[in-house]
Amino acid sequence: MADTVFGKILRGEIPCHKVFEDERVLAFLDVSPLSRGHVLVIPKEPAVTLDALTDDAAAAVGRVLPRIARAVLAATGAHAYNVLQNNGPLAHQAVMHVHFHIIPKYDDGSGLGIEWPAAPLADGATLAAAIAGHL
Repeated sequence: MADTVFGKILRGEIPCHKVFEDERVLAFLDVSPLSRGHVLVIPKEPAVTLDALTDDAAAAVGRVLPRIARAVLAATGAHAYNVLQNNGPLAHQAVMHVHFHIIPKYDDGSGLGIEWPAAPLADGATLAAAIAGHL
């Protein structure tokens, strides 16, 4: 297990406010939350980015994300939330262990703020074929 804060949490070297755990996944409150109820969901398998996870580890996370999101909404009274997952420093990943944020949004505007500078799709058919060719 890498020597990240999440590795230390998984090894029990750093405490956390656990909300869920099974044999493959751990979920706990973020200690620097963007809003009340901000939860981090991490696979126990050591991987830096999502593409490095095994299919089994990714499936384990995917199975519990909806259940944890429902629990966050029920516990906090929030009616909306973001699920955020960053891969690599250029994508704003700060802890080099795969993790998903469940970030409740409230009427007061707390939670994740997003700026989305969208642009028209230029080469859709070619790019789709190239991506599909690597699957």
